[in-house]
Amino acid sequence: MADLTLYHAAPSRSSVALWMLEETGAPYDIRLISLKQGANRDPGYLDVNPMGKVPALRHRDVVITEVAAICTWLADAYPDAGLNIPLDDPRRGPYLKWLFFGPGVLESAVMDRAFPRVAAPPRAALGYGDFDTAMEVVARAVTPGPFLMGERFTAADVVIGSNLRWGMLFKAIPERREFTDYVARCVDRPAARRAQAKDEELARA
Repeated sequence: MADLTLYHAAPSRSSVALWMLEETGAPYDIRLISLKQGANRDPGYLDVNPMGKVPALRHRDVVITEVAAICTWLADAYPDAGLNIPLDDPRRGPYLKWLFFGPGVLESAVMDRAFPRVAAPPRAALGYGDFDTAMEVVARAVTPGPFLMGERFTAADVVIGSNLRWGMLFKAIPERREFTDYVARCVDRPAARRAQAKDEELARA
């Protein structure tokens, strides 16, 4: 039995954690959670993640939930994979910013655009401000690239690359050249291809 167990629905938001696990190269087990059958609301799974969401990651006796937290944890737990920015490196700040920016800003902006409110809230009430500003900030960050931290691919690219890929797939994010080029660089990584192939196989199971 591996030290790592991913509670996963294929494909879903937990596919991001699956990609991150492949990037670390560490052995892991997968426990499939059927969202269609409501297994994410079973009492046994709610003991793992009371939110009833995937992913959840068990690392020995520790359970981590939320995609960006899982990616941050794995990057720090397996530093030899080169996916984190060390604590004593000044770039740690921008690196953490992008890990938090994914779920806190980018995903929120996209979901609000996809499912608009009846009445638009004041800009100051939204953590991301406005959709166009969020998109422009990301576009500048991935240019010239190749990755958010320059030449170094990190866990932040797993999070932001996944957000952009998903958003463009569902036409919720504009297919700007900056985004398509950046996502292409991210998903061309061997770990990303392995994760996608595994996800497709799991979805057929």
